[in-house]
Amino acid sequence: MRFRNRYVLLTDILLIIVAVMGSYVLRLELLEDFLRYYWQGALWWMGIALIVKPLVYYFFGLYRRLWVYASISELKLIAAAVTTSSLLVAAITLSLYSFQVFGPGFSRSALAIDWLLSLVLVGGARLALRIVAESAVPRADGKRRDVLVIGAGDAGALVVREMQKSRQMNMNPVGFLDDDPAKRGQILLGVPVIGALQDLSHVLDITHVDEVIIAIPTAPGKVVRLVSDVCRLKGIPFRTMPGIYELLGGKVSVSRLREVDITDLLRREPARIHEEWIGQALKDKRVLVTGAGGSIGRELCRQIARWNPASLVLLGHGENSIFEALLELKADYPYLKLDPVIADVRDHQRLDAVFAEHRPQVVFHAAAHKHVPLMEINVEEAVANNILGTQNVVETADRHRVERLVLISTDKAVHPANVYGATKRMAEMIVLDAARRTGNAFSVVRFGNVLGSRGSVVPLFKRMIAAGGPLTITHPDMERFFMTIPEAVHLVLQAAAMGEGGEAFLLNMGEQVRILNLAEDLIRLSGLEPGRDIEIVFTGIRPGEKLREELWEGGKTYDKTAHPDVFCSMSEDMADEETVCTALERFSVLVASSQPEAIIDLLDEVVPGSAIRANIRPKDVMDVV
Repeated sequence: MRFRNRYVLLTDILLIIVAVMGSYVLRLELLEDFLRYYWQGALWWMGIALIVKPLVYYFFGLYRRLWVYASISELKLIAAAVTTSSLLVAAITLSLYSFQVFGPGFSRSALAIDWLLSLVLVGGARLALRIVAESAVPRADGKRRDVLVIGAGDAGALVVREMQKSRQMNMNPVGFLDDDPAKRGQILLGVPVIGALQDLSHVLDITHVDEVIIAIPTAPGKVVRLVSDVCRLKGIPFRTMPGIYELLGGKVSVSRLREVDITDLLRREPARIHEEWIGQALKDKRVLVTGAGGSIGRELCRQIARWNPASLVLLGHGENSIFEALLELKADYPYLKLDPVIADVRDHQRLDAVFAEHRPQVVFHAAAHKHVPLMEINVEEAVANNILGTQNVVETADRHRVERLVLISTDKAVHPANVYGATKRMAEMIVLDAARRTGNAFSVVRFGNVLGSRGSVVPLFKRMIAAGGPLTITHPDMERFFMTIPEAVHLVLQAAAMGEGGEAFLLNMGEQVRILNLAEDLIRLSGLEPGRDIEIVFTGIRPGEKLREELWEGGKTYDKTAHPDVFCSMSEDMADEETVCTALERFSVLVASSQPEAIIDLLDEVVPGSAIRANIRPKDVMDVV
């Protein structure tokens, strides 16, 4: 239900008259006193109020609001507008009274009463609009579903308010569960807090509930898993609101509910510390992201955009992925200067032209070939893109005086057993060597697998489940570090903001996750049972794979930083400048002449801890999926 604001203005005019006259009624005991002494002053006051107050209300935007959606912020606005207008009216009226413009009778205390009455009347009228509008919202057809909300915080209140306001949703909140003892037994928005999270099973047994909603953006994975397990046993549908790192990336609104995903089960409690450092590193800066169309690159762009950079250059080799990233960012940040650039990091001259045109101050280098088995059989491409491409980016950044450069690296760079890991470790050596030589704030951030990235295990498993199985796993004991893409990128930005040059930052990835457990969780989230509905088949370890990944070099110590989930090393194994330069020249020659065997030998020779040759399997038994 909508109300035209001209009717609101007419109502305000009537309320101004009521407030002035009501002030005198409350102030005076006898009507005779008013008629004898105060009527002239009251008329002058009323006239001034009728001119000044609507103008002040207009200035404060009280006639540009949809009052059917009024909230606390609108009430604050009303208080500010009423107070300002009352002070102006009082100042003008008292000035005229002091110059004896109107009769001798005037009550100064009535001014204070008028302010209070105006506050009540103007605020009450707008609150009435919302009440009338909400009561007039038509309900959708069908029976309303009873909903139990997990979390009685700000997010839970937002979800319940949305249910109450949008009756088309046909959702009726019947209660909250929250672990805060102070909230137990309290009522929030008319909905009682009926227990703690551990009471979920009992509450579902004694209360009619059609759906459970998890409304805690900061909830760790164990909380989401507990709710999903109980609801699955009870046969109750369950959904969640986005996690905090999804909200940071601007991908979804806080009130949008979705199905629980594998990323929710692996959430960790967020540690958001020193976010202002990110702002200082990115605000009003010209930022360039390579590989901007990839999973990590696009999320980097999303989170960088919220810090209001002067411009954001999206550099990538695939035109379709850059186009899609551009459309998304334009929709979310219409006033941000976005520059899509189709370029290959292997093209030194093209990179030089791009840097000369856009003059980036901060560069995030996320472009890389990353599929482990594919790189085992495309060695030249892995080296050309991951090593020589990084060399081009670093040299171009140095030549154009980039203030800060961050290489996105991987846990597979530690004791690399495959071509991909070795090329990323060589890329790290290039960046750290450049930081040492030039004194620039060039650094490396290393982390493990991210959930849901292109070519990663989760989308692959989902396709297998959708096809009815079987779901193939290389080994029952295979384990990997996992982190959600938004969380990884948030920590990358934290690390980047702390970098002064030459650091290798390592993100705390938590405990490694068994791939078998991950697969079983995905099957259950699809409403199926492992082994019964979807068969799991073990195929054997692929070339270059380890059973467990490593983030840390054995025997090395890593320093804590100001962020509890970011560690730093200033002593990564690095070859001297001459060795790095010589190796790069040899890589360039070997790539140009297509000598993969010689490239592998050189990687094992130059990269610390590399053992590619020892893990090579014949091509006729290699499996890339």
